[in-house]
Order: sequence, then C-alpha cells, then structure tokens
Amino acid sequence: QVRLVESGGGLVQPGGSLRLSCATSGFTFSGHALSWYRQAPGKERESVAAITTAGDSTNYADSVKGRFTISRDNAKSTVYLQMNSLKPEDTAVYYCSMIWVLKRYWGQGTQVTVSS
Repeated sequence: QVRLVESGGGLVQPGGSLRLSCATSGFTFSGHALSWYRQAPGKERESVAAITTAGDSTNYADSVKGRFTISRDNAKSTVYLQMNSLKPEDTAVYYCSMIWVLKRYWGQGTQVTVSS
C-alpha cells in the first residue's frame, strides 16, 4: 500500500535550518508529483511546495519563497524540503502528500518548532 513517512523535524532557533525527508513506498515514485503541506495549531492545512515528476518544475507558497527548497531523488523514492531562515510562523506539523487514482495520500507528519 502507499506509504509516506516524514522525518527531520525538530526544534530550531529563528534563522536556523532544517531538512525534512519523506520516504515513500507502494507506488511508482517517479510517476507522481509530490507536495509538502503544513498545519499550524488552530489553522487549516496549507500547501507549502510542490515538485513535478522529473523535478524540473517547482512552486512555492509566497510565505516560503526564497527560503524553502523542494527536491526529490527518484532513485531513493524520497522527497525533501530544505528550510532555511526559519521564522516562528513556520512552526507547524509538516506533511508530504501525493495523489494516486484520484485519492490524496498523507504521511503522519513531522513537527517543526521555531523558537528561541
């Protein structure tokens, strides 16, 4: 079955960096676009970044442009989110996601907390 497992979250000071990973299995990774979402306490889940199947096109939420970079390694069936210049407002649970046969799949999420 489809499986998405995020890792790499944690506590970081403002201005710091983290790299999230999402290891996947159960589907043809190279044939699917992948996305990162986040959900802060009391807020709706929002799209953060997305990447095409070949990794040749990406897009980002305005709030993270220039600070976050999404990438993928099709050989490892893994998608990444490099997060730099982190701000307290980036604090959230981060999820990777993909769509297959009209259904959106989610990982369990990884907590990112930006605080001094």
